[in-house]
Amino acid sequence: MATLKDMTRYEKVKRELQNNPKTWLITGVAGFIGSNLLETLLKLNQNVVGLDNFETGFQCNIDQAIACATNALRADNRLLDTASFTFIEGDIRKLEDCQKAMIFYPSISEKEGIPVDYVLHEAALGSVPRSVEDPIKTNMANIDGFLNMLVAARDAKVKRFIYAASSSTYGDHPDLPKVEEKIGNPLSPYAVTKLVNELYAQVFARTYGFKTIGLRYFNIFGRRQNPNGAYAAVIPKWIDAIWKGKTVYINGDGTTSRDFCYVDNAVQMNLLAATAENEEATNQVYNCAVGDCTSLNELYALLLDGLTDNDRLLTADLIYRDFRAGDVMHSLADISKARNLLGYQATHRIGEGLNEAMAWYLDNLINEESV
Repeated sequence: MATLKDMTRYEKVKRELQNNPKTWLITGVAGFIGSNLLETLLKLNQNVVGLDNFETGFQCNIDQAIACATNALRADNRLLDTASFTFIEGDIRKLEDCQKAMIFYPSISEKEGIPVDYVLHEAALGSVPRSVEDPIKTNMANIDGFLNMLVAARDAKVKRFIYAASSSTYGDHPDLPKVEEKIGNPLSPYAVTKLVNELYAQVFARTYGFKTIGLRYFNIFGRRQNPNGAYAAVIPKWIDAIWKGKTVYINGDGTTSRDFCYVDNAVQMNLLAATAENEEATNQVYNCAVGDCTSLNELYALLLDGLTDNDRLLTADLIYRDFRAGDVMHSLADISKARNLLGYQATHRIGEGLNEAMAWYLDNLINEESV
């Protein structure tokens, strides 16, 4: 067994949380990242409030997160306290829903609630193409909703507000790797909303002394990421297409590259940010990434190599098409700031992440076909 001295900061944080449980609010809890945060916090015996309006999230994500946490605890001879999770179906665009979510009630009969310690704000309307098609709806969720959450959290005196920022904030800045202090002009309405989030967080820190941390996500992928719909992310969409023998489309010539980050790394950064003891670490934004660069052509090859079916040869028609409006050619993160101030250490590079994600997707795709 590792000694305390040998443990990473993340291992120490998880140990401390198990010994001294906290109360958390996850917005967008029915989404991909939100449900992974829920699963991890329940495994650590935390009290969790979940808020979602199911516009892009799914009840099955919540159910799977609870089931995974239950099984993990059972394997460790522990039980999940069914009263440790409270779900609120609500909308961040409504201030009253945000305010309601700031109190955890162990049971419906309880009149005295427990104030939320930490907010993990994941709720948003993602996707650059979606924002190009409907900038008003994106603005309402990502800016109006964000401001509502800031106000509600400030008034509830939460200890820290962690929010999902975005690598799209770097815009047209040409430098690689991306360093937090150097950003360019936004290239999409979505990028504008995420930049405004950071500006609002800075203002709340200066004006109200409210502690926030933004995590600029770089192409997060993993279990429970939906492969369906017009705005599906590239990895689950391609896995689904290859498995089902459909066409894979690549925007551009395939040399476009991204810093693909497995969801467990994002979960780690959220918990490290929420519990950071160094005051210099607060009221900052951090790249949430791995620090690796993978082209779309390389990604396609990795997926073909990783997907196996003993009964048939897996292949897919590959079609290159026009580069997508609002996208950048290359994205690669410098993660030294997160490493130095938060103690972040990526546990999964793209290979390890794809191995885990593939197992989940194949299990769910096979189950989907058998229904």
